[in-house]
Amino acid sequence: MKSANQKLKLLFLYRILSEETDETEGLSLVEIINRLEKYNIAAERKSLYDDINQLNDSGYIEITNQREDNTVKYHATSRLFETVELRLLVDAVQSARFISAPKSGELIKKLTALTSTGEAKKLNCQIHMPNRIKTDNKHVIYGVNNISEAILIKKKISFGYTSYVIGNTPKGFERINRHNGKLYVISPYALVWDDENYYMIGFDEEAGIRKHYRVDRMTNIVITDEPRSGEEEFKNFDLVSYCQSTFSMYCGENQRVELECDNSMIEIIVDRFGSDVVISKKSNNSFIVAVRVMVSPVFFSWIFTFGGKIKIISPVDVVSRFREQAKAVLTSI
Repeated sequence: MKSANQKLKLLFLYRILSEETDETEGLSLVEIINRLEKYNIAAERKSLYDDINQLNDSGYIEITNQREDNTVKYHATSRLFETVELRLLVDAVQSARFISAPKSGELIKKLTALTSTGEAKKLNCQIHMPNRIKTDNKHVIYGVNNISEAILIKKKISFGYTSYVIGNTPKGFERINRHNGKLYVISPYALVWDDENYYMIGFDEEAGIRKHYRVDRMTNIVITDEPRSGEEEFKNFDLVSYCQSTFSMYCGENQRVELECDNSMIEIIVDRFGSDVVISKKSNNSFIVAVRVMVSPVFFSWIFTFGGKIKIISPVDVVSRFREQAKAVLTSI
């Protein structure tokens, strides 16, 4: 008499081969039969041959057999995700600031379940991220999901927005709701992962401008029934250019700025603004490049980083603002 689990034989076979075998570790037919018996599933050699062929045809896993010490053993040699691909995903989860530590642990556990037990041990070797800061907002990924859905169905979202301020707490600071606790209502158009944080870019109908918000600072994200606005504002919106010109997603006036750079800065410029930039020779040791940026204190700080190897040469008002910030820094020392 067949057990209730008999109909699940193929699933349990997949689980056994996926968890216990890989390119180096295999199981014989006898070992597979014994493991299936633990799940109260009867199996014969002939039926297992057919089952293994079905798994191979599924495209989710590839089973090969190898003769080892006069015994044929079966190995899961290819899966939906290769170990190196899972390694990249695990590393990304570990390093992402917007994913809380508990949620990172949950996700990594699920990712390691997609390979064999032996390979999972390798994936569990933590990458070294010194002083890694993780968000204390446990609901970020669910917020990202709500925003994504709102973008798909073209609806506005409402949410609270928080920030840290100095306060009378044991830590000396506290998180408060901005806007006097009033909910923001924004039309979402894009999600961006920039500078280790998730940002939502949208249209503020009340202000009549584009804005962006850090998702880990957003709370109680709800999709409204109201159709989103701002279609004209985003009609020709270039997300790549927007991110390249915005430093740490810090808002400022979008301006065309000319930079004089030491030749050693070419890789820095290409990394920041992309390989489509056009440069012109200034001297044997320098070049000039024109880029569009959000002129802000963060942009000026970026210029400071290179100790004079990148200089702002126009427009005049931006040069003046940069000098004023430099003076402010000097007077604070």
